Amino acid sequence: MHIKSISLVAIISVIGALLFDMLGLPVPWMLGSLFAVLISQFFIKLELYWPIQLRNIGLIVIGVSIGQTFQLNVFSGMGWLVLFMFLINIALVIISIVMALGVQKWGGISLKTALTCTVPGGLGQIVVFAEEEKDIDLAVVTYFHVVRVVSIVMVIPFVLSGHAVLPGNTDGVLGRDLLPLIVLLLVAGATVWIGKKIKLPVPYFLTPILLIMALTSFSFDTPHVPGVVLHIAQLLMGAYIGLLLKPNMIKLGKKIILLGIGSAMFLIAITFGQGLLLIRFLDYSLSTSFLSTAAGGLDQMSLLATAIGADVSTVTVFQIFRLLFVFLLVLPLLKIACSYIDNRQVEKKVNRLKKSGIQ
Repeated sequence: MHIKSISLVAIISVIGALLFDMLGLPVPWMLGSLFAVLISQFFIKLELYWPIQLRNIGLIVIGVSIGQTFQLNVFSGMGWLVLFMFLINIALVIISIVMALGVQKWGGISLKTALTCTVPGGLGQIVVFAEEEKDIDLAVVTYFHVVRVVSIVMVIPFVLSGHAVLPGNTDGVLGRDLLPLIVLLLVAGATVWIGKKIKLPVPYFLTPILLIMALTSFSFDTPHVPGVVLHIAQLLMGAYIGLLLKPNMIKLGKKIILLGIGSAMFLIAITFGQGLLLIRFLDYSLSTSFLSTAAGGLDQMSLLATAIGADVSTVTVFQIFRLLFVFLLVLPLLKIACSYIDNRQVEKKVNRLKKSGIQ
């Protein structure tokens, strides 16, 4: 049982959230818990644990909330948007390949590992891909993507803190609204299996969004998700992300550690530049533009959009497109590239054996 460890993480998360809130720092309930848990595990000897089920509960709550604020008019003029999304993702993939060549050269790792480290995909999907491929250093790949996710989630709110329109949703839960809200969240959670069945990306997040959008289209009134519930959901997410970066990852070597941090910062700079293009051509706000182009997870970026008052619908659409782009195009191409690299290595080995006179 991990009750003691989970309780300790919960206490640390609440302390971190309250401290961030007291200091007036951005997104305190997510970032405060994230920072507190991330730092504390380097000093506390007890192994900290946070079950993924708690993160999933947070995703369901956030998905329901985003579904209630989603504006369908974001799909108007979608042809132009699709072209723009396609171009910025193509550019991001090209930059990632260039980064991979640099990581291979300076990090002394294989090209397959370097490519898998820098591809701008979801943490879970890339780690699964790396596990299925041979000759890929899983520890290095996991470190690179964990650092990318943690860096993006930590850095972006501070970059945008002066440009955010903070929502005033800090209301509590009224007694008469509690039961309908619980029923709604339970129904949203129950429908997740449909998302899993049709292999929907991030089903705990996307299925509730689609459910609420469907109910809204049939004129069903759904109970409002109050601020205090969203704070709890953010804390559940923050604690989980904070535990992704494990103390044993610092044993990978100084070069790998610095390359992981450097590549994450470079990616943030590139996507910030792409965000400026959205401001220029689509007239979005800085917070909406940056969160739309950031190479973070769909769930994290949409959560941040909710927390800082960005256009949640636009951010979600851009991030869904990037997720599908990675699933349908990037990962298959990466699979082909890995097979090509494997075949080249076999050919080189055979040629060396032939040259040495061993048939």
